Amino acid sequence: MWVMIRYAAAYLHSFELVFFRNFIGLILLMPMLLGTPGLIRRDRLRVHLGRATSGFIATMGTFYAVANAPLADVLAINYTAPLFGTLGAVLVLGERIRARRMVALALGFAGMLLVLRPGSVPISAGIVAAIVSAVATGYSIVAMRSLVGVDDARAVAAWTFILTCLPSLLVALFVWAAPPPAVWGLLAGIGAAAAIGQLTLTRAFALSEASAVLPLDFVRFGLVTAAGVLLFDERYDAFTLAGGALILASTIYLAWREAQVKREG
Repeated sequence: MWVMIRYAAAYLHSFELVFFRNFIGLILLMPMLLGTPGLIRRDRLRVHLGRATSGFIATMGTFYAVANAPLADVLAINYTAPLFGTLGAVLVLGERIRARRMVALALGFAGMLLVLRPGSVPISAGIVAAIVSAVATGYSIVAMRSLVGVDDARAVAAWTFILTCLPSLLVALFVWAAPPPAVWGLLAGIGAAAAIGQLTLTRAFALSEASAVLPLDFVRFGLVTAAGVLLFDERYDAFTLAGGALILASTIYLAWREAQVKREG
């Protein structure tokens, strides 16, 4: 999806791409929604609305960042989302945090500083958007944890598209341009990738602990970094790669430790 966003951003503003992501994704989910009566329930609308709001901000930030900043940098920053989620769970939900989790959090944010290197690397608008996206995604993770396991994973994914379609259209109108014929295939691909990604991610968290799911995200780090080098002629230094690896390792450790504490409980 990130590769298609980068190509499509040459024709349309990233905010317009977000609308098409939501609109086409919702169209692709309609057969599932129509074929499963009772899947969409309104009794948990408030929680879904909170997750959709944070998801809307995160998607806007991610699409803008992918269109305007190096892919590996954006992804490394994106990996801090579970760290912000853990911090949010402590501050908002009152979860206890022990020394080992505090060390993992500190190492994860140190990894982000390695990627950003404040003072030596220019902080562009795309990088700022990636940071905003990571914080918003962190809140979305906290909200998802309260939904998955209670609501059907398919409903959790569908509500995201239902609730963000209209707001993303309203934002897109300010930068609207008629999509040329060459870009429609990319728009369809972005919508399809988003729908598949949301469905499979929520299903993965419903079936397995985060400690089993998150290590597989290392595949995404390799694919996105390779795409940046091979397709967009981007160059990364050792600090970016080391920072991304440190952030991912911290995220995996936090998920593993959380699962261990639950089992002990």
